[in-house]
Amino acid sequence: MTLPEWIDLLQWPAMAASLLAAWLVASSHKHRRNAGFWIFLASNLLWAVWGWHDGAWALIALQVALAALNVRGVFKTEQPAPPDDAQA
Repeated sequence: MTLPEWIDLLQWPAMAASLLAAWLVASSHKHRRNAGFWIFLASNLLWAVWGWHDGAWALIALQVALAALNVRGVFKTEQPAPPDDAQA
């Protein structure tokens, strides 16, 4: 199998990683949510590689934007939430 054929197959693990990450991010457990954000980052990379190979520039731009949001999510899930004055 040639390299372009392998890259064509990246869409399947990228899709699986995206679905798994979405499942984990919705968890009530902090460590699962955190893992979900990291898996989302891996899926962003896989989609971007596949998009580069196929010339899907809008997909690459979307993955860069989603990766930025996922990095934000990693930092927000690692830090404790500030107290809400409305509930005090």
